[in-house]
Amino acid sequence: MKSSEVVDEIFRVYRKQGHRSYGENVTENQHALQSACFAVQAGESDSIVAASLLHDFGHLLHDLGEDIADQGIDARHERIGGNRLSAWFGSEVVEPVRNHAASKRYLCWLERGYFDSLSEASRKSLALQGGPMNDVEASEFEKTPQFEASVRVRRYDDEGKVPEMITPDFEDYRTLLEGLVRRAE
Repeated sequence: MKSSEVVDEIFRVYRKQGHRSYGENVTENQHALQSACFAVQAGESDSIVAASLLHDFGHLLHDLGEDIADQGIDARHERIGGNRLSAWFGSEVVEPVRNHAASKRYLCWLERGYFDSLSEASRKSLALQGGPMNDVEASEFEKTPQFEASVRVRRYDDEGKVPEMITPDFEDYRTLLEGLVRRAE
């Protein structure tokens, strides 16, 4: 599959499912674009920008509805998305996607006040994801590949919840994403 076809497929999924509510007064599309926009503004690498854009891709791949956390379901969207994206991207993009939920758990362990800064929707999903890490979990997480990148992507995830924010469009990220697609052409 050519890199342009990979990006076409990703954008097709966003066009089809991205209108769904994110639970934060923004849609999945708005959340993805805002997270990537904040990463760009911070001067992040292309891989961090891509991971920020794609971190919730797994939410778009299941048919469990928009309010699954309210139903007590953890779809493990970070794994679903990471697994799908691993066919196309390297670990510098995939691991922060896979680890962004674990990064929330980690930051709750690490920083006083982080939990209090989370929205109600993030707190619900945190409980389903295992709650704040304990010391052993945090120590192990710090050893994972792309640990620091994963935490940075989590920060942009936290920021990307601004109703009515103006952002670039998905097409503005096409060249960046195509440049990161693994060459299987």
